[in-house]
Amino acid sequence: MAENLTYSTTTPAQEAREEKHRETLAESISGIAEVFVAGLFIITFVIQHFEIPSRSMEKTLLVGDHVFVDRMTPTGKELWPLMPYREIHRRDIAVFPSPAQPGIYLVKRIVAVPGDHIRLRNGALYLNGVRQAEPYVIHDGSPPDTYRDNFPASPMLAIGQVTSDWASNLPKYVKDNELVVPPDHYFAMGDNRDLSYDSRYWGFVPRQSILGSPLFIVWSLNQTEEDFPMNPTMSERISSFFHTAIHFFGITRWGRVLRLVH
Repeated sequence: MAENLTYSTTTPAQEAREEKHRETLAESISGIAEVFVAGLFIITFVIQHFEIPSRSMEKTLLVGDHVFVDRMTPTGKELWPLMPYREIHRRDIAVFPSPAQPGIYLVKRIVAVPGDHIRLRNGALYLNGVRQAEPYVIHDGSPPDTYRDNFPASPMLAIGQVTSDWASNLPKYVKDNELVVPPDHYFAMGDNRDLSYDSRYWGFVPRQSILGSPLFIVWSLNQTEEDFPMNPTMSERISSFFHTAIHFFGITRWGRVLRLVH
């Protein structure tokens, strides 16, 4: 007796489409949630966007540069035991909250790590007795400043610029006219050495304050410090947004887009 056989006339592509259509609402919501959680994890623990509002890191970073900051490598040891991690090194660029201005984040170069002895003489940095070659440093031609250029000079020479806490604590860390960096702290300065408000004026950066290190410039707009008022009003924010949107392509520094930060 011959058997009745049923043959499928559906192609593999049609079967795949049918399978896709069978996805339930719950499965769709679950998939969207997974993508959302993954994105949230990335922007919370892996990378974060920052905009450069000052000239303190010229010419490494310019006003209007938008950078992606690696939050995982410098902090992974404390957040996730299995994450990549390495200690902060000299010459690394780091992001951290300002010790002098709450609510503001700073981007500076780490010039000394725990145990280092540092001093400046006529604007040149000496690390553990050796003058450093710093090709990234620029000077804007400002008149010589005894405190700024010959650190650690007496903070009395910079009244109004040095925080009161640093003025009282600075002498504790000076030995033989050099500053000794204590454990779990760093000394940071801007590459635009004459304009940077940095560790010379507010002290050390605690290790636990390091948020991350800039990876690359994701976008760069030709802006000035005047485009970043300290406490902008709502009308200023709206005006700035529309100005940027209208002139976006004209004010973009295309040559800096996707440039690595180092």
